[in-house]
Amino acid sequence: QVQLVESGGGLVQAGGSLTLSCAASGNIFSIYGIVWYRQAPGKQRELVASITSDGRSNYVDSVKGRFNISRDNAKNKVYLQMNSLKPEDTGLYYCKWSLRIGVGFVDYWGQGTQVTVSS
Repeated sequence: QVQLVESGGGLVQAGGSLTLSCAASGNIFSIYGIVWYRQAPGKQRELVASITSDGRSNYVDSVKGRFNISRDNAKNKVYLQMNSLKPEDTGLYYCKWSLRIGVGFVDYWGQGTQVTVSS
């Protein structure tokens, strides 16, 4: 089993910054990809950023140039650096680790960390 724990959320004013962390523990085998999602109350979960096994990253258009995803492989951690935050960034942020099994994969989710951006 794999367990994920997110941290680093909080309340910030618009224009501020936060860095979220996601620490993984357990049976970490081959990584297919790592993704940050967010979800506001009553809204569908949205993919925010992803990073591949070779370090290539992708972002939803609304956060490009403001957010950065990175990994610390030695510590089994992934980070989401969030700058120039907007009220629209408010939500519960989750990390998901997709690990390879044969030609497929299995997903593991954290419990989430709340980010609230005030206007």
